[in-house]
Amino acid sequence: MLWRHNMAATLPFSIPEELLLEARRYTHLFHKECGTPHDYAQRVEAVRIELERTGTYRHTQDELTYGAMVAWRNNARCIGRLHWRSLQVRDMRHLSTAQDIFSALVEHIRLATNGGKIRSMITVFAPQTPGQSGIRIWNPQLIRYAGYRQADGSIVGDPLNADLTEAMHRLGWRRTQGGAFDVLPLVIQLPGQPPEIFELPPECVLEVMLSHPDFPWFEDLGIKWHALPVISNMRLEIGGISYTAAPFNGWYMGTEIGARNLGDVERYNLLPVIAQAIGLQTRSDRTLWKDRALVELNRAVLYSFERAGVTIIDHHTASRQFVHHEKHERQAGRSLYADWGWIVPPMSGSTMPVFHTPYENRQTTPNFFYQNDPWLENSLRPAL
Repeated sequence: MLWRHNMAATLPFSIPEELLLEARRYTHLFHKECGTPHDYAQRVEAVRIELERTGTYRHTQDELTYGAMVAWRNNARCIGRLHWRSLQVRDMRHLSTAQDIFSALVEHIRLATNGGKIRSMITVFAPQTPGQSGIRIWNPQLIRYAGYRQADGSIVGDPLNADLTEAMHRLGWRRTQGGAFDVLPLVIQLPGQPPEIFELPPECVLEVMLSHPDFPWFEDLGIKWHALPVISNMRLEIGGISYTAAPFNGWYMGTEIGARNLGDVERYNLLPVIAQAIGLQTRSDRTLWKDRALVELNRAVLYSFERAGVTIIDHHTASRQFVHHEKHERQAGRSLYADWGWIVPPMSGSTMPVFHTPYENRQTTPNFFYQNDPWLENSLRPAL
C-alpha cells in the first residue's frame, strides 16, 4: 500500500496545453527582448520539467521583473505607459502570513509615496497554485475612502466604496462618526482562510487639501484626495502564472481626481457645490455651468498637488506622452493596443491627439486582468 502511494506521488502532472504555450511564449519574449536568445531552449526545458513535476513553475527574479514591466506596457487602458521601464518591482513571493503581507503593503505605500515624489512600483506576492484560489486584497486600491449608506439612501463619503464599506462592517469594522474622507482599512485573505482586517497607519497616507489659485473660498470646502493611486484588486499574469495579489501604482492624472472621483455624479458629485460657490446659474444645462465648474475643480487639483510637491500630470501632457509611447513601440516593431474609451481623458477629449486616433483593443500577456470582488464570494467570517 505504501509502495502504491509513493508511486502515485511521483506521477507527473498533466500540463494544461494553454499553460505550457503561455510559458513558452513569455520565455521567448523575455530572452528575445533582454538579449539572451541563446538561453531560451534551456530555460523552456527547465520550465517544462518543473511543470510536469509540480503543476506550476517559478519565475526567476529577472523574469518576474520584466514580466511586470511588460504587463504595464501591454495594458490597453493605461495612458501612462511611456514610463513602463521605470517600474520598480518588489518580489514578496516568500511572504505567507496576512500580517507580513500587510507590513509589505504599508512599506509599498511609504516607498512609492516618497514624500510626494511618486515612484512607479509593484509589489508581487505568491502566485496562485493549482487547486487554490490565491491571495486576495479586497480593496480595489490600497488607499480608498469609505462610503456610508444613510437611512434616507444617501451616502456620506465615496459611493464607489459603499458595498465594500458594508462588507467591512459585517467583518466587524466600525467608525463611530463616518466622514467624507475616512481611509478604509485593508482586508487581506489567504487561500482557504477567512479575511483579516488591518488599519493603515495614518502617517503613511499622504493627502492633499485642495485650494484654488483664484478662489480663496475653495479651501473652506474641505475637499482633499490621497496622493497615491495603488491598484490592488487586479490579477497579474505572466507566462500563464497568475499573481492574484500584485498591487501597483503610477501617479495620478489630474482628471482622474477632478473629473471622475470628485466630479462624477455617481461619486462625490461636487460640481453643483462648486458652481453654487462660484455663483453660476445652474437651472439650465445651456449655461454650461457643469463645464465651467469642472474646469475649476480640475484646476484646483493640479494647483494643489503641485503646491504640495506631489507628482501629478495634466491630461494634455499625458495625451502627448501616449503619442510618444505609440511612436516608440512602432520603432521597436511592436503592436500597440488601446481601449479608446479609457485612453481619451474624461474632459476636453477632442482637443487631444488620442481622440482622433483609432486604436485596436486587444488583450495580450503579460497583462493585468480584473477579478471578481472577493466579498461577493465569501461568507464574511472574520479571522479570530
